[in-house]
Parts: sequence; C-alpha cells; structure tokens
Amino acid sequence: MNFRSGVLVPRLFLRHHAMAQVDLKSGGRADVPRDRLSVVVTRRLPDEVEIRLRELFKVRLRDSDAPMTRAELAEAVAEADVLVPSLSDTIDAGLLAQAGERLKLIANYGAGVDHIDVATARQRGVLVSNTPGVLTDDTADMTMALLLAVTRRIPEGLALMQKGEWTGWSPTALLGGRIGGRRLGILGMGRIGQAVARRAVAFGMQVHYHNRKRLRPEIEDRFDATYWDSLDQMVARMDVISVNCPSTPSTFHLMNARRLKLLKPSAVIVNTSRGEVIDESALTRMLRNGEIAGAGLDVYEHGADVDPRLRELPNVVLLPHMGSATLEGRIEMGEKVIINIKTFEDGHRPPDLVVPAML
Repeated sequence: MNFRSGVLVPRLFLRHHAMAQVDLKSGGRADVPRDRLSVVVTRRLPDEVEIRLRELFKVRLRDSDAPMTRAELAEAVAEADVLVPSLSDTIDAGLLAQAGERLKLIANYGAGVDHIDVATARQRGVLVSNTPGVLTDDTADMTMALLLAVTRRIPEGLALMQKGEWTGWSPTALLGGRIGGRRLGILGMGRIGQAVARRAVAFGMQVHYHNRKRLRPEIEDRFDATYWDSLDQMVARMDVISVNCPSTPSTFHLMNARRLKLLKPSAVIVNTSRGEVIDESALTRMLRNGEIAGAGLDVYEHGADVDPRLRELPNVVLLPHMGSATLEGRIEMGEKVIINIKTFEDGHRPPDLVVPAML
C-alpha cells in the first residue's frame, strides 16, 4: 500500500482535547512507541489531524487521496489494531471476515456508518465509533445555500456572467422567488434538521417536519414548528422539502415516485443527507417533465455515478458532496477520531461508540 511516513509542516496546530493529550512522563502506553496502537488511515486527512495521529499512535497514512481498493482494505484490516475509514470505504461482512485478530476498533472518519456492517463487526468483537455532531452547522448552511441557489437561480446567473453574455439589468430577467413565508417541510428533525429549522426561521420560513418521533413541545415552540404524523400529507402541502434523515433500510426511497408525485409543481426539494433516500430516476423524470420546480442535491443515489440527465437541467443545482467541506469541520472530525482511539487505547469505551440498536 502507498502510505506516508515523513513529517509534514503544519499550517495550523490541531487543538488538543483534554482526552487526547498524552503525558509523556506518566509511563502510559502511548509514550512507548512499541506499545502504540497500529492505526491505518484509508484516505488523506488534514495535515493537522495527521500530525497529531503520528504523535499518539503508530500510524500508516495514505499517500494518495484515491479510495483504497478492496485488496488494500483487506490488507489494512488484516494488519491494523484500528482502522480509520471514511464513507468511500465499504466495510462489509466479506471484508470483516478477512480481518486479523488484532483489529479491535473501526474509528470512522464521519458521522454516517451505513457503509460499515456494524452488526457483523460487533459479532467479531470489533467496536465501531463515529464523529457525530461536528458537521451539523456546516451541513445546515449548505442546505440553505442550495435552497437559495435553486429558488433564486444563482447558477444560471453565474453561468451568464462567466460566459460574458450579460448585457445589463432587466426587470424580467432570471426571476426567482423569495423564500420568506414559504412552507419548509423537514424530513428528519434530528440535529441537522433542527439546525436547518433555526436558519429557516431567520429567513422567515414556516417550519414543518416529519420524524419517527415527535419532538418535545419546547423544541417545537423554539421553531414554531408543525409536526406531521403523515409524511404524505406534509409533502403535498410544502413549498420546499429538505431531506435530513439518515440512510437506513426504512428510509431507502422514502421519497419514491408515488410520494414525489404528491409535491406541488411549484415545489423544490433539497437533499444534503443521503442519496438513497430519494428515487433519483423518478426525481429526474419529474424535473424534466416540469412536475417539480427544482432540486438542490449534494448527494446521489449511486454515489459519484450521477444521472447525466440531471446535469442538463437548468432548474437543478448539483454539488459534489460538499455539505461537510469546511476545514474547521474536518479538523473537528479528526479530533473526535483521535479521542475515540485514545480512549479505547486507555481501556475505556469510546465516547462515540456506535451500536446496532442506534441504526
């Protein structure tokens, strides 16, 4: 495998969380190189994170930013104490069957773990941790950015300027719509959904939501939010749908062709969650036919294999999974990974342990 072992000069210093700090005079395991955990990282991480990983563990870093091949992942799980994968790595039962006796922790670099067979990992005695909470605001910001980009036709205006075709202001050119007063239906009112609601309220939108469980009254009051037990009824009455639920068997194609047809022709749908929640083929067909006004997508049903018909549509804004792409967020993700590994090394339960019942 291609790994880096040299020392990089940091642009910034990773903030040292109290749990991640090592006292070199304490005589603990982490201060003796031969006792350090063997950690394999599958993708390039921010320099600040990689430097701290080197300080604390016997780490093998990826030289290329390309995803590991299946063979490289198999080699990694066979030799590591801890694997640090990302969402581009499929850690399924077949791969876990090739894991060595040393593998005891999969410290996922990311909040979503639908690419990891958590149940099989636990059966094999391998713990799984993730990095929840740190990307909430970044993803909510991107949700609002996509909402505004679609409703105000920002990419069309940008393209006009970049081509040098703008000839001056016109009272009827590129007319979009204001979002103040519109009904926003949030599908999945967890941390990110609530962060979206907080921003939507600031823009003067009316907040509605559908969730597995209704929120406490004080949380609803915070956003003046209306709960819909029936997703069908909510979808049919909204101006904007924001998908903010995780990918699980129960949410696969939750927005299927039948449910998409319930949307008003003037409605817009935004997805910064998981692509599998929406039937992408049905959505593409309806957008092309003018049955839905527009869409803002940061995630796709088949990953990077995006339906080329979507790229042709002027009423669709497509982003390359940028929802969490802030330097601050990615460093905080790394901090959580380090804390989970260090806590495990010290003989304690990782603070962000994932168990099958949570999925």
